Amino acid sequence: MARILIIEDELRIRTLMGRVLAEAGHEILEATDGEEGIRIYQESPTDLIITDLFMPRKGGLEVIDEVHRMDPEMKIISITAGIGDDCARAKELGAIRTLVKPVKLNELLETVTEVL
Repeated sequence: MARILIIEDELRIRTLMGRVLAEAGHEILEATDGEEGIRIYQESPTDLIITDLFMPRKGGLEVIDEVHRMDPEMKIISITAGIGDDCARAKELGAIRTLVKPVKLNELLETVTEVL
């Protein structure tokens, strides 16, 4: 299946998403913030990135922008607790889809399947 990088500062959410996607057959890489996520992506490119928008050190909007400058074809799903401007900005920068927290696990799986 696919290699997926999950960038999420909340351990519980990151772990749960990773477990569900791993059980679906995907290889999962995890990062606790945008800086770590960019480093991991550069060292080991993936098929998909799932990133929270608001994190310490480097947020998801910066991640989306930076990754798309490196690879304009990279598939990115953003996750946010907010709505409106954050979702629109993520899409402008290159996110294919945005999921709103709390993310339903079946919605996550469906979205990942559609995007891949």
